Amino acid sequence: MSITHLRAIEQRLLWLSHWMIHHANHIRPKVDGIKVGGHQASSASMVSIMTALYFSALRPEDRVAVKPHASPVFHAIQYLMGNQTRVNMENFRGYGGAQSYPSRTKDVDDVDFSTGSVGLGVAITSFASLVQDYIAAKDWAGDQPLGRMVALVGDAELDEGNVYEALQEGWKNDLRNTWWVIDYNRQSLDGIVREGLFERIEKIFDAFGWDVVRVKYGALQRAAFEEPGGGELKSWIDACPNQEYAALTFMGGAIWRKRLMDDLGDQGDVSALIDRRSDAELAALMENLGGNCVETMAETFASITHDRPTCFLAYTIKGWGTPIAGHKDNHGGLMNKAQFANWQAHMGVPEGAEWEPFAADDHAEDLQAFLKNVPFFARGTRRFSDAKLTVPDISLDTAKTTSTQAAFGKILDDLSKGDSALAERIVTTSPDVTGTTSLGAWVNRRKLFARAVQADAFIEHRIPSTAKWEFTPDGQHIELGIAEMNLMLLLSAAGLSDSLFGKRLIPIGTLYDPFVSRGLDALNYACYQDARFILVGTPSGVTLAPEGGAHQSVGTPLIGMSQDGLAAFEPAFADELAVIMQWAFEYVQRDGDGQPDERTWLRDETGGSVYLRLTTNPIEQPGKRGDEDFRQGAIDGAYWLRKPGPNCDVVIAYQGAVAPEAIRAAGMISEARRDLGVLAITSADRLNAGWTAAQRARSRGNKAATSHIETLMSGLPRHCKIITVIDGHPATLSWIGAVGGHQTIPLGVEHFGQTGTIGDLYRHHGLDAAAIVEKVQGLTEGRPAPNYGLAAE
Repeated sequence: MSITHLRAIEQRLLWLSHWMIHHANHIRPKVDGIKVGGHQASSASMVSIMTALYFSALRPEDRVAVKPHASPVFHAIQYLMGNQTRVNMENFRGYGGAQSYPSRTKDVDDVDFSTGSVGLGVAITSFASLVQDYIAAKDWAGDQPLGRMVALVGDAELDEGNVYEALQEGWKNDLRNTWWVIDYNRQSLDGIVREGLFERIEKIFDAFGWDVVRVKYGALQRAAFEEPGGGELKSWIDACPNQEYAALTFMGGAIWRKRLMDDLGDQGDVSALIDRRSDAELAALMENLGGNCVETMAETFASITHDRPTCFLAYTIKGWGTPIAGHKDNHGGLMNKAQFANWQAHMGVPEGAEWEPFAADDHAEDLQAFLKNVPFFARGTRRFSDAKLTVPDISLDTAKTTSTQAAFGKILDDLSKGDSALAERIVTTSPDVTGTTSLGAWVNRRKLFARAVQADAFIEHRIPSTAKWEFTPDGQHIELGIAEMNLMLLLSAAGLSDSLFGKRLIPIGTLYDPFVSRGLDALNYACYQDARFILVGTPSGVTLAPEGGAHQSVGTPLIGMSQDGLAAFEPAFADELAVIMQWAFEYVQRDGDGQPDERTWLRDETGGSVYLRLTTNPIEQPGKRGDEDFRQGAIDGAYWLRKPGPNCDVVIAYQGAVAPEAIRAAGMISEARRDLGVLAITSADRLNAGWTAAQRARSRGNKAATSHIETLMSGLPRHCKIITVIDGHPATLSWIGAVGGHQTIPLGVEHFGQTGTIGDLYRHHGLDAAAIVEKVQGLTEGRPAPNYGLAAE
């Protein structure tokens, strides 16, 4: 470790990160007339920490989640190492430029974890460490060094509750190889961090088995403390309130001198200690907190030789080394042009050389030679890949009556009995609802994961139980507590395993469908990173009738439609689910060029994650179906269960568990309306995505672009009416009429449900066959409406 080199790098990163932000806000032409931003002060407080970390402590196998507001420092690091372009730096926060917050999918430099959603980048590192342990325990993993999963954390991020949920899960799973480095600058967007808060937070870390390392004093301060009077100075620093320390920092050396002399003067040794330093030297001493001292941070990181989870509390000055250091408004503040010009002169960077990586460095060649041997960058960028897994045939459930949830469990159970490479790489997880989401059979055969074997006392004592909870390193289910954020974060980490660790996993997570919303921020975060997994929400909708409104999902189909990177399905029948899951296992492994498929206008070559909305209601199955229209239609989003005739005036389009009601209603009115059509929709999400994509293509000149739903609807007469039915919000399917200009009556659930039987709730919400028939009657114009047998109902 060369402190001289680290200090030189630190100053280059401080300059480049701030110049990039200044250029974006004050030099690059403004188009919108609004501030671009970039968080100069939040970047400055992290420069020393990140210099010591990247250029001294890290190894290629380590992975880092960078504090969102430190992204300019990260980009500057990558620029210095040749992994980021000047064009992107000049276009920071501009279209196609370096991103505001590090992004795995949108930045060209070597981003390990996307950040930006506060707290999630912190917590994912603990789950990435768990996934690393999971892989390392398997026979197929081979030998590979275990890396440290590192989070660079803004102290205000510790206000996020998901951080503490992750701490609990980490303790349960014997977390290791995880570092959280907290930028303790004690300032947030709206104010100063309360006194004594971190003393309480520290106790929480300690309770969950973390080592807490306080890095409070820099090398200058520690040396001063050894001088006569240094003890009094140290005591004054320790007692100074956060807000006062920040204000004094902003005002500078002369004010520091006055305040210290007022409080500590006339004590001989202390006065002499202060007098020996100029105003600039005194300011440098008082700002030399541990986190702003690259030497201290490098020594601290090097001192950790164990694998226990470690939290570094690095005291810093927000805006360190700049004219806005310490000001309470500096979170979103920027140096103005005059301040920046003076600071540029102070930094010794000549005009015209602002973008030069080694400008104003008298030892540039020596520094470049040092950079070539930095261990972390020695192997280049660290994106791995793994071979795609062959998907075995998924057998169809032949039960006459079943639910999609039960069929899902049966599919996994069948896979668990085999020896396919796919089954070997499946890892399941669930937030304490393993058994009630039909994962029980899979877990009994494939066991639960733990680094050390844990016996099941019920088995040992021969107590009958359907759940054989045996923990073993070979296990393929990771048990979680009731925290949906943790579920989504684990799916995110496991869904990146091939890129992070070079070993592909097929993660499957189950939860109660209403609680998708509770983990939605982390689900969005997972999709933004392009993590690949299968999410199963079950049971769903008011079809979960006895559970009442608290357990009945309404808006989740709309979540499935709106969430980028997630293909959402709601099959009604077991054979549909089998076809979809066979496709899904392959889809989550795709990594193509993203060009739209002209058959569907979906970007299926890119792949993505999959969301299955399933139900517990056992319904009569349609019998064996194997024709290609059915199989491809189930994947593309819809197929005709009953093809409409040439004079069709009504189509009933349904999605999911309400299939029996739609089919029954069709049977009741088919005598009077023989050309009636019944459209079985398995994915409103894919239908809508294909339709909007085809419209975009046509607007750009490709007049032949036709989506799957347009093909299905093309033969309908203009006067045909469409009734859509779903156990979810009616807006999910209400758009279908716009495809061909057909009047549409959407049926669904708009309000919280209540307890009762399925029949009770279907009648209450107008989802039953009688309600559908009633809507058809209402569509009759100018003639008496047929009875359709409603009186018998």
